[in-house]
Amino acid sequence: MRILVVEDERELAETIREGLTREGFTVDLTHDGVDGLWIATENPHGAYDAIVLDIMLPGLSGYEICRRLRSRQVWTPVLMLTAKDGEYDEADALDLGADDYMTKPFSFVLLIAHLRALIRRGAPERPAILTAGDLTLDPAQRSVSRGDTPIPVTPREFAMLEFLMRNRGRAVTKAAIIENVWDAHFAGDRNIVEVYVGYLRKKIDHPFGRNAIETVRGTGYRIAADG
Repeated sequence: MRILVVEDERELAETIREGLTREGFTVDLTHDGVDGLWIATENPHGAYDAIVLDIMLPGLSGYEICRRLRSRQVWTPVLMLTAKDGEYDEADALDLGADDYMTKPFSFVLLIAHLRALIRRGAPERPAILTAGDLTLDPAQRSVSRGDTPIPVTPREFAMLEFLMRNRGRAVTKAAIIENVWDAHFAGDRNIVEVYVGYLRKKIDHPFGRNAIETVRGTGYRIAADG
């Protein structure tokens, strides 16, 4: 498994590389945002199983690298790693296409667990536009609409809707939603899934007289194939 690490704190970067190498990963390392973007895009897509990306970098920020990767249809899983903390920083990272987020200082055991979870999910080719009837979600533009009506959603609502629409017509469990939208190690109240389903219904269903998000008793939820 091949990992690209883009981290400007050289001592930390070397520690990450040594630790990942001991765990059996092959690691490429750079300390500059411009170089990181070049390496991630010039290597054949799929050359890396995951990218560990610091946010505060010389040249280009991790936010900008992630945005450019996704705009170029590079879907390698990205784990954002930063000294910044707070829900707005996490929301920005996820909104720009990151798949996971960790704050320094961090447990190396936890870093490995997060990376293995990302790699298990993989990076299948993502279609430019996801649709269910007249409900449309654009992963590159981070936009949602019904017909010609744009629908504003939060980053977390977007992530949940995207996961449901990638499984259009199939029931997904609460556990699967938690793992893909929050975190495999999420320790909060799992009723948060129901809360966010409620938020989405108020935005994509109720104003349009629809019932796209269906409750599947004993399983979880699904997006109706016809929206």
